[in-house]
Amino acid sequence: MRLLLAATAAVATVLVAGCGAEPQTENAAVSGVNTSADQQRVTTTKNEAAAALIPAKVRERGTLIVGAGFGSGNPPLGFLADDNKTPIGIEVDIAHLVAGALGLTPEIQVTSWENLFIGLDSAKYDAGFSNITVTEKRKQKYDFATYRKDDIAFEAKKGGDWKVVEGKDVAGKTIAVGSGTNQEKILVDWNDANSEAGLPAATIKYFNNQPDTYLALSSGRIDAYLGPNPSIAYHVKTGGDTETIGKLSGAGPSLQGLIAATTKKDSGLAPAYQAALNAVIADGSYAKVLERWNVSTEAIAKSELNPPGLPLTS
Repeated sequence: MRLLLAATAAVATVLVAGCGAEPQTENAAVSGVNTSADQQRVTTTKNEAAAALIPAKVRERGTLIVGAGFGSGNPPLGFLADDNKTPIGIEVDIAHLVAGALGLTPEIQVTSWENLFIGLDSAKYDAGFSNITVTEKRKQKYDFATYRKDDIAFEAKKGGDWKVVEGKDVAGKTIAVGSGTNQEKILVDWNDANSEAGLPAATIKYFNNQPDTYLALSSGRIDAYLGPNPSIAYHVKTGGDTETIGKLSGAGPSLQGLIAATTKKDSGLAPAYQAALNAVIADGSYAKVLERWNVSTEAIAKSELNPPGLPLTS
């Protein structure tokens, strides 16, 4: 899964302590959620065993450089605070916890989804914390340490009787997804299966950002949006005009999808991330982060290295 974002070739990089950025396209504030720059984040203490696993180059630098591919913003996963420059959200908080457990200072760099992977490939980023689903295709290039279940959901206008449980339920519908996501792959696979069964394919639409997607939904140009469950649940709660009409695993029908800290394959960093994540799971700080963003149902009991992911053909 990816964070829905502006699909521009270049998006300004923002450091946690750095310069300003383009204003957010919509106000992310919601009752009970702190969207100010003063996040009062959940913290943890250094775990010596996890810190010992960090490669010397990163340990000596003292910072963990994190790519966050949420572009123009996708609350509550990743977005900018009310000051329009401070990255906040679930993914940012988890990155801060991991850095803390490793005894490092996090440096969060906001980028586009596409440029996030370019940065991982070039070792510009030590890690990607960006709602990245483990897939078998991605495992060919990246190593993963899991930290959250990956559930995806369909969002539609309120008042209809349409529900999505399986592939045949989207036949003939018009659905928006993010390009290059596991949601897109699942929808393409469903189209293939529907075509074989003699059912009409769903029309797949792509938009540059969340506001454009939701404008298309409200105007009836699309029937539904398929995206990350946390983002859809947040929008349903704050928007008031839509509802969730279906939820499923981001790894397809036979496997629970998992979100993971992502690093270049064989970088040596993934075991340290796994150890750090298991440390924060054990000390309770991980659960507090999920609770503050209302995603406790996506908690996992332990972090895994490179578990089975969305199949090459689901």
